[in-house]
Amino acid sequence: MPERRYPAAERLDLVETLHGHDISDPYRWLEDPESAATKEWGAAQDTLFTDAAAGLAGREWFGGRLTELMGAGFVGTPVWRGVRHLFTRRTAEQEHGVLYLSEPGLPERVLIDPTAIDPTGATTLDSWRPDREGRLLAYQLSEGGDEESLLRVMDIATGEEVDGPIDRCRYSPIAWLPGGEAFYYVRRLAPDRVPAGEEQYHRRVYLHRVGTPTDDDVLIFGEGRDKTEYYGVGVSRDGRWLLLTCTKGTSSRNDAWIADLSDSGLESPRLRTIQEGVDAEVSPYVGRDGRLYLFTDRDAPRGRLCVTDPAAPGAEHWRTLIATDPDAVLSDFAILDEGLAEPLLLAAWRRHAISEVSVHALADGERRGALELPGLGSIGGLVERPEGGHEVWFGYTDNTSPTTVHRYDARTGELSVWASPPGRLDLPEVRTEQVTYTSRDGTPVRMLVISPPDADGPRPAILYGYGGFSISLTPGYSSTILAWVRAGGVYAVANLRGGLEEGEEWHRGGMLDRKQNVFDDCAAAAEHLIATGRTTAGRLAVMGGSNGGLLVGAAITQRPDLFAAAVCSAPLLDMVRYERFGLGQLWNVEYGSADDPEALARLHGYSPYHNVTDGVRYPATLFTVFDNDTRVDPLHARKMCAALQHATSASPAERPILLRREAEVGHSSRSVSRSVRLNADQLAFLARYTGLVVPEDTGDASS
Repeated sequence: MPERRYPAAERLDLVETLHGHDISDPYRWLEDPESAATKEWGAAQDTLFTDAAAGLAGREWFGGRLTELMGAGFVGTPVWRGVRHLFTRRTAEQEHGVLYLSEPGLPERVLIDPTAIDPTGATTLDSWRPDREGRLLAYQLSEGGDEESLLRVMDIATGEEVDGPIDRCRYSPIAWLPGGEAFYYVRRLAPDRVPAGEEQYHRRVYLHRVGTPTDDDVLIFGEGRDKTEYYGVGVSRDGRWLLLTCTKGTSSRNDAWIADLSDSGLESPRLRTIQEGVDAEVSPYVGRDGRLYLFTDRDAPRGRLCVTDPAAPGAEHWRTLIATDPDAVLSDFAILDEGLAEPLLLAAWRRHAISEVSVHALADGERRGALELPGLGSIGGLVERPEGGHEVWFGYTDNTSPTTVHRYDARTGELSVWASPPGRLDLPEVRTEQVTYTSRDGTPVRMLVISPPDADGPRPAILYGYGGFSISLTPGYSSTILAWVRAGGVYAVANLRGGLEEGEEWHRGGMLDRKQNVFDDCAAAAEHLIATGRTTAGRLAVMGGSNGGLLVGAAITQRPDLFAAAVCSAPLLDMVRYERFGLGQLWNVEYGSADDPEALARLHGYSPYHNVTDGVRYPATLFTVFDNDTRVDPLHARKMCAALQHATSASPAERPILLRREAEVGHSSRSVSRSVRLNADQLAFLARYTGLVVPEDTGDASS
């Protein structure tokens, strides 16, 4: 067999001076996906990966185990409209979840099946919301994984499309008005109305009347404001109050307003300030009792719930109903106000990433008790009946339990299983531990470690992290984790700074000028796994995607000595130019902008692409990218892959640098079969270069 070689990649002598810093960019030509040179290089990388992957033992074994484990399927929490409810479910045979309608005395009825719409599996159901009466359904579909949702409206009784498709509605909330004749929503401006390159920005809030042309939609909010702003919109159940929020990019602060529609009308609401220009977040909600509830981290980084009169929405009138907890993060609440001796409020918390639910009096927030959850896991959102009631539904999952829907009856205090996933599984036994280690600056950081129950001595291990954008990594069922552990490996999930596991201060401890803390937390996690004998540097891999791909890039460039292998998926890696591509301009509130001299120095200091050093023995690294990714441009992985292939001192046979490219799929949602193929390739790659011998290698394909 001929010796494997990396495709040739021209290194440009391109150096720019920005704010006094000399910035080298030898592979800028790989930013252009349409150039002949990029296409030729990409085709050669495809061939290289295909050849290398063919020699990875364990791909079929991992694929089989992943298929079995994903065969659990899932079932979603119900959304109620009177006695009927809508919910999603996926069986083992289905590529995507299907949206169903269930009503007493009638068989379940399919409302939306993405695979029936597109048998290739490339179409995804991004969101859905029925009107208040349960007659109409607004839903959003994306084709080819691009997440460019098209909004349609269905008559639930007949299944007929009565409105749409409406384009440019990516991430749009739908706020139905009573009667189902109109809703507020968010839409981007048409491309010919914005500067070139800004087509993904410039959102506006509109009022749309069902069945009328979008040209007749009434502009409600957004004119003349920052192009990166996102808007949230809601309407109280009685239709009286309009609630509007505004967030710049992915910022952890927002502005919020309320308008009395009975006073100002639907088309010209007079907004009154709830919060404006404050460094905090607030989520307003008008309850059935007419009070304005405010879920906020203002003066409470771990969250609190306040209440006031909608006519007096300013913070000076807020009264704390559920106070902050010094060790837990408030994550959700639900109101139970019918058929009870006193109205109650349920509050969901995450204590060091583990979910809890407490029960309180609605009038004054006094604690009445707590729900006994099935284990140390995570719950989804609390769902109540919109017209009021005594029941709450929520999903529960942990590292070995597929999501099960539970029902809490406040009249009896009973918590019961309401719906289980349809699949039947033979789950591997695992041992799950939450450990605490110390980061470089002395900060304690928590990590979940999942391993075989009889694990002893160092084993091949994967360290997974994210560390950004207030995203918490909580316990949850994962076919990837269970397949790796079933093969005999250890899987660790670190709750790095930048997430929300310990509240907003934890998030801010890993952003902007403190981003290095995230990378230090990751390195300390690796050192802890090695020091405690769970693995060795020669058996440890690091894995992450998107912002977690940036984490992986920083980990292997800052501490290549700690890792034998890495998987870097849909990553950000050129932090000097990230704002120029994809949705990059939304993220400068998290990372900082290269237009700011001080921020540029920080970004350049840790930017993985700019910190690749010739002659270093880098870990075996697999980049996975997706052609239709409209969030993080694949150019980041292309440039970094070329840089590492040029610089590493390890041979392609010893520690390869590979690029796996996938067409017709975007940043996140994908079909089951695509997920299986991707994860099987990733796990087989990591097994090969951490020394994990999968059962297939010993002739036991049934383990």
